[in-house]
Amino acid sequence: MNFKDRLYLILAGIFIASLVSCNLVFQKFFTWTPFGIYTFEISVGILPYPITFLVTDLISELYGKKKADHVVIAGLFASVFVMGIILIADAVPSTMWSPINDDIFHKVFGLQGAAVFASMVAYLTAQFIDVRIFHFWKRLTKGKHLWLRNNGSTIVSQLVDTAAVLILLCFAGAIEWNRFWPLLENGFLFKVIVAFLDTPVIYGVIYLLKGKIAIAHYEED
Repeated sequence: MNFKDRLYLILAGIFIASLVSCNLVFQKFFTWTPFGIYTFEISVGILPYPITFLVTDLISELYGKKKADHVVIAGLFASVFVMGIILIADAVPSTMWSPINDDIFHKVFGLQGAAVFASMVAYLTAQFIDVRIFHFWKRLTKGKHLWLRNNGSTIVSQLVDTAAVLILLCFAGAIEWNRFWPLLENGFLFKVIVAFLDTPVIYGVIYLLKGKIAIAHYEED
């Protein structure tokens, strides 16, 4: 296996691990006030999620749209598989001596049907939008202005993702409609900030890989 194939597997592994961890920890919320300017109230599940968009952008840039689509689909199957395992683990009764009893396990890992469905719908929609917008800008600029397609694709797809999750959760009754706009504002703003912060990261990775990997051509389908 050559270096390019090994790197693809590593990126795919990071993508899937980030995606699965989002769905495992999303039930905890925290506050964050950077520089005392704005207070975020967001789920810890949002922390690894921007990594998935950074990775799909890297794969899109280095390997092309088809390879990025393959990782998105693999992430979906991995998420469904992990959720199935958790549902089985949640259903089997614990022993009397188990350090974690049924109630605690269900409270921490019990996946609400509405939340899981909303997450999967938003995930597929946002990731495919991200990949396609990225390649649209890459073709339009003929492979130039990486910062534009990296931020443009991520910002649009993150807005779709955040809004889709919240709308589905509100319709399902999992959260109150009066929480929609505050959660949308918090979640989207956080993701936009992370999108800008990861721009130097993607430039740095591409720079380090110069001469080691041939970047996918901008006309690649």
